[in-house]
Amino acid sequence: MSTAAIARPDARAWFVLGMLCFVYVLNFLDRQLLSILAKPIQDDLGVTDGQLGRIGGLYFALFYCLISIPVGWLADRTNRVRVLSFACALWSAATVACGLSSTYPQLVAARMAVGVGEAGGVPPSYAIISDYFAPGTRGTALGLFNLGPPLGQALGVAFGASIAAAYSWRSAFVVLGAVGVVTAIAVYLFVREPERGRLDFKPSVMQSSVAVEKAGFYETIRMFFSRPVLVMVALASGATQFVTYASLNFTTLFLMREKGMTLNEIAVYYALLIGVGISAGMYASGRLIDKFAPRGKQAYAMVPAVGLALAIPFFIGFVWAPTWPVALLFLIGPTFFNYFYLSPAVALVQEEVKPQERVLSGALLLLVMNLIGLGLGPTYLGAVSDLLRESYPNHSLQIAFYTLVPFYVLAVVMFLGLARKLKHEAIATGNNP
Repeated sequence: MSTAAIARPDARAWFVLGMLCFVYVLNFLDRQLLSILAKPIQDDLGVTDGQLGRIGGLYFALFYCLISIPVGWLADRTNRVRVLSFACALWSAATVACGLSSTYPQLVAARMAVGVGEAGGVPPSYAIISDYFAPGTRGTALGLFNLGPPLGQALGVAFGASIAAAYSWRSAFVVLGAVGVVTAIAVYLFVREPERGRLDFKPSVMQSSVAVEKAGFYETIRMFFSRPVLVMVALASGATQFVTYASLNFTTLFLMREKGMTLNEIAVYYALLIGVGISAGMYASGRLIDKFAPRGKQAYAMVPAVGLALAIPFFIGFVWAPTWPVALLFLIGPTFFNYFYLSPAVALVQEEVKPQERVLSGALLLLVMNLIGLGLGPTYLGAVSDLLRESYPNHSLQIAFYTLVPFYVLAVVMFLGLARKLKHEAIATGNNP
């Protein structure tokens, strides 16, 4: 076994992971604030629900998804830490601009700038982590890094509600943006750019060539979409995000409108459930990958497939529950199991491509996942609820939630197909345990 196979992360690796995770927390905390502070924003700027929906969904998603591709290519050819630091500074400054906006067009422009900045946050972080943590420890490291979204979402609910009550919605954006700017400077000063591929198992890739070879933009895109494994994991993850984004965007409304929760109860109990449940799921899936992936790469697909299958009966119970306490008890299951896909998907893509292709490949993975999940999931659920409102005026959203179950099944089937493909590839290359 090579040295990389037994390399354990040192203190600097854990420090870098902590810094990158904090950047990720700020990323999602910013996103959550917009929906939490929607009412005071409406009162102040006079915007409609449709305008808020577009600024939080379509406008943001298009810039976030599409800009991530050239940013990923740039990071693969340059210093990834500097790209991450600049991106964090950009979206943080844009967040301050959100708080200073006095008209809707100004707010739209600021949020678009936030999307541009955040496009440079996650893909470089994936690649940096993969060069600080060797195979066998990456699943756990990426699982810890992916605690950023649930922690950011939970803090967004709690922080947004308290700021709106004590100060103003503008103060929340300005303070968060200022923290982000300081964090960007800290990343630039204290995070070192690691050598690409230094911990990989691939002896056929010479370190000298890794250091000088630059990944071609179109070549990397063609490579990604010509590899069945990479396309399958991106599509399966997108099908999963279709369910998760649809649920996240409407669960608060569903709990309040059809289960009888109040905003104060949401800020406490739902925020706690998100923070603990999703974090535990992220961490557990990363640990499971580190345990089972050395026995066979199909674990990268079987862990998400089993997790999503276990989530289905809990999800049905959540939608059915007659009261909000019962609904929250059932919601623990989906909150924990729904996110078993993310760390395995990211780890698989990072290990399947060359070190100099990692950032752009990670960006392509996020592009497919977010266009399907963020772009289509919430849109679908809202449209179905509106379609059913005439027939089920009091429970249209509940019926719409039930229609997500087939998408759960589709995601499970797609991950099982990926597991089969990974097993066949392992047999063909003689790497099957």
